[in-house]
Amino acid sequence: MTRKRSTPKKRTSRVRKPAGRFKRFFRALVVSAVTSFSAASCVLNPQLREQVPLEPILSQLGLPSQEQAAPLVQATGPRVQTNFAQCRQFFPGGQPPVVPASPALRELCFSSFAILHSGQTKTPVFVAERLNRRMLIRGQGIGRADRFYTEARLPAAERAELDDYRGSGYSRGHMAPAGDMDTAEAMAQSFSLANMVPQDQRHNAGPWNKIEADTRKYIMRAKGDVYVFTGPVYAARSETIGAGRVAVPSHLFKVVYDATTGRSWVHWQANSADAEAAGPPIRYAEFVRRTGLQLLP
Repeated sequence: MTRKRSTPKKRTSRVRKPAGRFKRFFRALVVSAVTSFSAASCVLNPQLREQVPLEPILSQLGLPSQEQAAPLVQATGPRVQTNFAQCRQFFPGGQPPVVPASPALRELCFSSFAILHSGQTKTPVFVAERLNRRMLIRGQGIGRADRFYTEARLPAAERAELDDYRGSGYSRGHMAPAGDMDTAEAMAQSFSLANMVPQDQRHNAGPWNKIEADTRKYIMRAKGDVYVFTGPVYAARSETIGAGRVAVPSHLFKVVYDATTGRSWVHWQANSADAEAAGPPIRYAEFVRRTGLQLLP
């Protein structure tokens, strides 16, 4: 009797699915971490946007683009009630201003100021700050950044570019001054071109610089918060600079409102080398009559 040989069982290789899944998970985690760090670096250090393209990073994370981050303000009549839902702390009583309707108005929130930007002039309508003595003291040791950058949250057709100012004969005049900034992040953000207007250099370094310094001196003496609105005023037919046709203002204003005392006043200066040293301010009611901007509650 012959014995049947038993057929040896074939060994099947085990598929290590858990290990494969872990490898893919770990790779995705690393990519996500690096991408998130790059995006955060650009947000916290706006000057890096000139070297790091942020749009692909935001797309990889499934986040809205920078242009989507600054939606248009919708006009429903001759005047616009602004919203500034993400940064109402920069406005007295948390009440954003009412302004005349204009094409391509966009709201931009920064860490220490807010901007209503005009895509028509490619400059601010106004820049709003809330300041106090503690903030100015905290900012005294911060070095000036001096790294101007294009504001990526604005569409290209509505923003100023660095080349627009080169060879124009005008300086890039801060509306929210670098000297007001209380953190390194705020200092870097203050060099966004969305915070600039073409300003006569002698006016910028002379009478206007004194107004900014005098405003800070007042805030150092104030008992509480002081709200400051700064912006340009344009003639009927304004000069422009650069290929982007950035409008040159005829005048600049600075509205100062002491929330503790209820006092307000407005500095009004011609954007000219011939502008005299800072003279008496005008009344807020007169400012509203001239500009139509209702910045205070």
